[in-house]
Amino acid sequence: MPELLVDFITSLDGYGAADGWPGWWGLEGPEYLGWLSEQLDPNETVLMGATTYRLMSAFAADGEPGTDVLAGLNKVVFSSTLTEPLAWANTQLVARDAVEAVREMKNHGSSPMRTMGSLTVCRALLRAGLVNRFRVVVFPVITGSTGQERIYDGYPDVALEMVSSRTFDGRTQLLEYVPTVLAGPPAAESGGRNSE
Repeated sequence: MPELLVDFITSLDGYGAADGWPGWWGLEGPEYLGWLSEQLDPNETVLMGATTYRLMSAFAADGEPGTDVLAGLNKVVFSSTLTEPLAWANTQLVARDAVEAVREMKNHGSSPMRTMGSLTVCRALLRAGLVNRFRVVVFPVITGSTGQERIYDGYPDVALEMVSSRTFDGRTQLLEYVPTVLAGPPAAESGGRNSE
């Protein structure tokens, strides 16, 4: 069964974007960009929602560093608002439920999948138990005044087992985990608090 990786970039305070800031918060150092291009498997399918598609395809059209390698990858956009044809090369539009479509892709496909941004899609896929790995690249900025799209709002409780970590360009931190969706806090699963 193909693996699904949820992949986020975030500010230290958990935002996926910030008003007025450039892509990657302007901190896309050469080590990070080199690693990013190495991580892209040409057989991989990139999953995203409409908002991320609009943002990333605009970055790609403007020649934003690091977006050129995405052009050749297969991309699937889950949206009921976009219409075909989509301008970004190798992009398929899927207008039905993302969880249902990804479950089918995992059961009947062979290509590994990863997400790009797309907070609502990622939240739904994690809740459904379809995510095999959860990767976050934390950029060293706090965007409390301008931050948009708080990544973890609305998430269930999730236990994360770390499988990898790395620092890029002396400032940007990669954290990679295997997620387990919890029914509640661990104390609740083990029978509640100890009584005195």
